[in-house]
Amino acid sequence: METPYPIPISPSKTRVGWIGIGVMGAAMATRLLAAGYSLTIYARSPSKALDLQSKGASLVNSPSELAHTCDVVFTMVGNPSDVRQNVLEKNGLLQGLNPGGVIVDTTSSHPALAREISAAARAKGCWAVDAPVSGGDIGARDGKLSIFGGGDAEVVKWLSPLFEALGKVTYVGEAGCGQSCKIANQITLVGNMIGVSEGLVFAERAGLDVKQFVEAVRDGAGGSMAMELFGGRMVKRDFRPGGYAEYMVKDLAMCVDVVEEGEDVERIAVLPGAALAMQLFSAMVANGDGKIGSQGIISVIQRLNGK
Repeated sequence: METPYPIPISPSKTRVGWIGIGVMGAAMATRLLAAGYSLTIYARSPSKALDLQSKGASLVNSPSELAHTCDVVFTMVGNPSDVRQNVLEKNGLLQGLNPGGVIVDTTSSHPALAREISAAARAKGCWAVDAPVSGGDIGARDGKLSIFGGGDAEVVKWLSPLFEALGKVTYVGEAGCGQSCKIANQITLVGNMIGVSEGLVFAERAGLDVKQFVEAVRDGAGGSMAMELFGGRMVKRDFRPGGYAEYMVKDLAMCVDVVEEGEDVERIAVLPGAALAMQLFSAMVANGDGKIGSQGIISVIQRLNGK
């Protein structure tokens, strides 16, 4: 198939738009500005855009206006409902997107919604790619995110110069596959995070220096990227969010939803670890900790142990 534009992506020619300037989105948008791309943003709260504007970004009044002035528009918002509102509803991106335009959703969203958006985009002569990310705020800031690309393979390849400013993209399949890969990533991640949390709690109860424990095991079989990203923060009780705990509940809930919507027996999976993790992260939210970082899961394990 033909790529969206005959001209390759480049900072001098490609107009990039961005919606969603929270912890992750702002860091990712900053990476594109630093790479030389002209960036236009839409923000529901314009005051939150001041930092990016000071770095050269322009601000518009609606998603449809943003789409009309850009070749490629990224979204990094909170929930699938936010994705739907910004893309499909009145004054959304698809209302203003020019033929050949591309939407890149980096939100952790639902595979079925990604497929719906892709179909709606193609009906307009446009493209949509679901490209959720992993790596947290550190990965976003350092341009070392893992990006899971779902959609048309040629479009994902065409977008590679933009992805390279953010991290490393892996093409994982047709529309919706990027989101399914992210859900699988979250299932894997929470298992590791709970393991790190329980290891730290046990080490402390056993009288070990927990900092020394992390150093001792990080290069062995018990080490993991979860420990690298979150172990030190857990030890220091640094629960500043790279991703909110309540978003982890959202991601794990989608895992359950995807499993239940499977039409074939082969697609149905029993995921006891994910179910337990959802209970523990839901306990964080119930404790009033939904807005702290997901590494705060250790607080639930500590509460269970009387701390």
